[in-house]
Amino acid sequence: MIAAQRVAARRVAAVLAGESLARHRPGGADILEPQDRAVALDLTQGTLRHLGRLRALVALMAQRPIPDRQVEALVLVALYQLWQTRAAPHAIVDHAVRSVRSLGAQAASGLVNALLRRFLRERAVLLDRAATTPEGRWSHPGWWIEKLQTQYGELATSVLEAGLDHPPMSVRVNRRRTSVDEYLDTLTAEAIPVRRLANDALLLGRPMAAARLPGFADGSVSIQDAGAQWAARLLDATDGQRVLDACAAPGGKTAHILESADVEMLALDRDAGRLDDARRTLERLGLNARFKAADAADPASWWDGIPFHRVLLDAPCSASGIVRRHPDAKWLRRPTDLRTFAQTQSRLLDALWHVLAPGGTLLYATCSVFTEENAATIDAFLERHADARRPDFDALPGTVGQLLPDQEHDGFFYAPLRKLHR
Repeated sequence: MIAAQRVAARRVAAVLAGESLARHRPGGADILEPQDRAVALDLTQGTLRHLGRLRALVALMAQRPIPDRQVEALVLVALYQLWQTRAAPHAIVDHAVRSVRSLGAQAASGLVNALLRRFLRERAVLLDRAATTPEGRWSHPGWWIEKLQTQYGELATSVLEAGLDHPPMSVRVNRRRTSVDEYLDTLTAEAIPVRRLANDALLLGRPMAAARLPGFADGSVSIQDAGAQWAARLLDATDGQRVLDACAAPGGKTAHILESADVEMLALDRDAGRLDDARRTLERLGLNARFKAADAADPASWWDGIPFHRVLLDAPCSASGIVRRHPDAKWLRRPTDLRTFAQTQSRLLDALWHVLAPGGTLLYATCSVFTEENAATIDAFLERHADARRPDFDALPGTVGQLLPDQEHDGFFYAPLRKLHR
């Protein structure tokens, strides 16, 4: 456990320094056994999900801020362990103190020991006091909390609570290999708790490694959030159509479209490395597409001039709807980022509208819950393009177009846009 604690602390320290987990480059000391890797991941993400409360706890107990970022991160991880895990408290404290000493911060070891032992003595009182501020209660930045409350009113509470939970795990059945009913029977026979959702996503009762999923290796099933599984259905591609997935990596939605219809697919993405992930995904599933590393906002660099019947734009965004999976994002985002994302989204929409055939559909999607990236972006697009219509649709539960994160799925926004014949 001590190795997992140290690795988690290094990752948390990187986020505190402004580095995303996706770009964090672990050193040799981060090489762990599989079991420790899973523990380190859980400690990292759990600490970041609850970072607001944990920081408030430290502020209550320490007379002044902890100057060493790595020591601070060790304290935060250890507090998370004492609060949210079943590990033996004495072992957690001992490991944290030893880890601080291994950093050469001998003077700080006494402080760390005192803070953690005080938390054990005064746990209930300290946790209540730490929750008296919005950031301490909800463990999201203050501006984020205010924006959600302004946009969603009472619903903001459920969105914030969802951000503190472990994410649900859903799977998508490859209908080219088996049916949803058949795969549901397979899971039931193996005593894997599962529930079928409205869009045929299968929600597992507990998370499990992909390798343990029946049929994963042979391409019968994929892991994909239930909210993300609305994309292929809303795009509604049919056999023989020409389809563009404009921001395709890592390939989950591309694969779902190809599982649903025999289409001519172009999978585009700026990141060649992540596009390789999409290739491997399709290979496992027995699917085929053309791949091209290019900027979707610059059709002159990749488009052959033949219009597409369907375009999926899963646009770059704040990822505010999936922060329980990527909890570093909420601490790294700034309010001004939303304007930047909205500008990028608008540029992509305008560019891709030109490659869509009259009568075709462009599906705009984000994993955001912020209006600036969603409804406001689409409203502005419709004002710029007289040949665009947003059809009425009631397939999604809740607010039209907006899925808010809950116990079944993450947060997503969808807007199908129909191109009129002129």
